[in-house]
Amino acid sequence: MASRREEQKAEIRLKVMRLISQNPEMSTRQVADEVGISNGSAYYVLTALVEKGFVKLGNFKKSSRKGQYAYLLTPKGIREKSILTHSFIERKRQEFVVLRAEIKALEAEAGLAVEATRAPKGGAQ
Repeated sequence: MASRREEQKAEIRLKVMRLISQNPEMSTRQVADEVGISNGSAYYVLTALVEKGFVKLGNFKKSSRKGQYAYLLTPKGIREKSILTHSFIERKRQEFVVLRAEIKALEAEAGLAVEATRAPKGGAQ
C-alpha cells in the first residue's frame, strides 16, 4: 500500500500530465497555479517527467518568444497517465465506500437513518 505522501505525488503528476496534454503550451507558472503548487515544485515535476521520458520538451513553432517551450506527452507518458488515472479512480472508489459507511454509521448514531426512511403521513397539507 502506498503512503499518503506517495499518493499525493502521484496525484500531482497526474494533474500535471492532464494539464499539459490539454494545453502543451502552458508555462511552468500556469501549471503551478492550476495544480496549486509552487512554481519551483511545478518545475521539479515537469523536469522529472522529462527525465523519465514521459514528456518531451519542444520549442513553439509559431511563437515570437522562441524561449518558450511546449510540453508533449510521449507514448510512454500517455501510458503512465493511463496507469495513474486508473490508480486514482480505484483509490477514490475505496475512499467513497469508506465514507459512505461512515456517513451511514453517523446517521444511525444520530437517529437520522430512521427519520430519513419514514414517509410523511397524510401527504401535503
